[in-house]
Amino acid sequence: MARRKKEARTPQKKVKGVIKGAGVVVEQEIPSTLEENYMPYAMSVILSRAIPEIDGFKPSHRKLLYTMYKMGLLTGARTKSANIVGQTMKLNPHGDAAIYDTMVRLSRGYEALLHPYVDSKGNFGKFYSRDMAWAASRYTEAKLDPICGELFRDIDKDTVDFVDNYDNTMKEPTLLPASYPSVLVNANTGIAVGMASSICSFNLREICETTIALIKNPEHNISETLPAPDFSGGAQIIYDKAALDNIYKTGRGSFKLRSRYSYDKSANCIDVLGIPPTTTCEVIIEKIVELVKSGKIKEISDVRDETGIDGLKITIDLKRGADPDRLMQRLYKLTTLEDSFSCNFNVLVGGAPRVMGVRELLTEWTAFRVECVRRRTYFELHKKQDKLHLLKGLELILLDIDKAVKIVRETEEESEVVPNLMIGFGIDEIQAEYVAEIKLRHLNREYILKRTDEIDKLESEIAELESILQSKTKVKNIIVKELKEVAEKYGQPRRCMLIYPDEIADDEPAEEIPDYPVTLFFTRDGYFKKITPQSLRMSGEQKLKDGDAILREVETTNAAELLFFTNQCRVYKARACDFSDTKASVLGEYIPAKLQMEEGEQAVDMVVTKDYKGILLFAFENGKVAKLGLELYETKTNRKRLTSAYSDKSPLAGILYLPEDNQAVLTASSGRMLLIDTSALNVKSTRSTQGVSVMRLKKGQRVMKIEKYREGIFEKPSRYRSKTLPALGAFPAEEDSGEQLKLI
Repeated sequence: MARRKKEARTPQKKVKGVIKGAGVVVEQEIPSTLEENYMPYAMSVILSRAIPEIDGFKPSHRKLLYTMYKMGLLTGARTKSANIVGQTMKLNPHGDAAIYDTMVRLSRGYEALLHPYVDSKGNFGKFYSRDMAWAASRYTEAKLDPICGELFRDIDKDTVDFVDNYDNTMKEPTLLPASYPSVLVNANTGIAVGMASSICSFNLREICETTIALIKNPEHNISETLPAPDFSGGAQIIYDKAALDNIYKTGRGSFKLRSRYSYDKSANCIDVLGIPPTTTCEVIIEKIVELVKSGKIKEISDVRDETGIDGLKITIDLKRGADPDRLMQRLYKLTTLEDSFSCNFNVLVGGAPRVMGVRELLTEWTAFRVECVRRRTYFELHKKQDKLHLLKGLELILLDIDKAVKIVRETEEESEVVPNLMIGFGIDEIQAEYVAEIKLRHLNREYILKRTDEIDKLESEIAELESILQSKTKVKNIIVKELKEVAEKYGQPRRCMLIYPDEIADDEPAEEIPDYPVTLFFTRDGYFKKITPQSLRMSGEQKLKDGDAILREVETTNAAELLFFTNQCRVYKARACDFSDTKASVLGEYIPAKLQMEEGEQAVDMVVTKDYKGILLFAFENGKVAKLGLELYETKTNRKRLTSAYSDKSPLAGILYLPEDNQAVLTASSGRMLLIDTSALNVKSTRSTQGVSVMRLKKGQRVMKIEKYREGIFEKPSRYRSKTLPALGAFPAEEDSGEQLKLI
């Protein structure tokens, strides 16, 4: 609570070297204390330290790079880092250690940036190592990387504003006129007061292409040209389109990365060659050692850091018989070999922090770059206009050079030369001053003609510059041209691979599964029950939703594997032990919700297996049947979902699982039935196959279902068979019609 200030704030008096009133507590109102003391500090941190601006740099970065530019290090040889640090202190008085740390993080040797700004020589440490310290500044050397030429392009042509440094002895730029969106090309993080910034890096070529596309079409779909971020460490990005689209739209969100590895069969070891940018080698190794000591991981015999000249490398020695892929799936779950990168695209625009999505950020950068190009054009226009003005005066002198010489010779005082030339030729003071400064050796016709020949060229250039200033389209075309040049000159292939969730093996740690007999029920509406024999004997009728019916009833054990096929050509895999034992008096679990299926996706059938042996028959409404081996749905690791489980060329009429070849019955909408021997069909090797034509249909007809043939259904089975396929089948005989009503 706020209190009033007491009289103790009255001026203090000194008595014999002691301040009278010292030690008295001065009470202040909390709001005024925050406003007068804390808010200025907070604003200073936000605006001048932690949050990058639209050019992609914090003040410390900008001061360092500009100092190196003024030292001639863009084209010259490297110089000692200590020399650079010392020169930078003229702009950044926060101490040499802070300046050198900044330079290290921008360097090529540190390997943190996709496109480093500092070309370094010596030990600059590594971003992926916590304990690898960089050498002192007196031992290392540095210069600007060639790409910095794009940061300082035309900086001397009034493209950006300059301000005084802290002691008013130098000028420094408020922004760098970067000719590409550097704010998104290199990763940048910062923690201010009450806010933070975390910008992931993107591939330079992709960012340039996206910016060009947005300039040409503001409604451009960003994900078409900018699939995902990119990092220097070369990890793998788990591609989640919804999450990335949200980041692109709002500037906030997170995505997952996982380490890249290879298996050396001869040495029986795993080599980790790329890790997420949010972790370090030491953290990963310490966690693996901890897991081995605790007994959670038993397949590892040794782990060590073998990082060297060739780059990052963590070697994991395996015990005999260990499965490297299975082990890595577990390590992804238990260590930071898989980690998340949180994005917060907070950038200073016009001195105010704003969280923006990629589209808004690139739009702001384009507006900033348009202003830079316009200022550069205006600067060049005035330079050429001034030069043209001088040459126009020189052209008048060409008419009578002798008269000009005579005026100069007959003028008694030097100060009268310029006024006399102005009067003699009708030129202004600037032109007269220029003529008066011409050397005697240049007072010849050839020199003056050469100079005046430039007038036509200058006039056309001035006209072009004026047209650029008057046309937004021409300004944007210049930006597009420069972006293409940058992409062509400095573009690199992506370092981070994209992997899709469907491709990720989801391997759960092995666990003891209690195995006992169960009966599984699956209904037409997608409900599932697992009931023990004892409970089933004591139960009454199965409770079902109105209009629902039991589609599959299978006797198996608790360790059985379940495959749920959906109406969107996918199969979801589960185990019977994943479901709780229940009773007949409950509806059961709703499979689409339990297995987190997508909106509108429904489970249409269930297959139960333990060894993935047997065959599957997929009957389609167009009369085709695909025969597949169940082993096509077996995976090394426990992936939860498989796409392209069956063909989507025609609607699915039914699925039939058979342990071995048998007979099956197809029923058409016309009522015709066809009895086939499945051994007559060839097993296909791809899940998405359309199969072969089995039942011939007339226009408007379709296959309704496929069933396993049971002895006794037909009085004369031969009536429904055919020697050749496809066949029409036959209408049910009178003696068979009663039995057919029992078919589901």
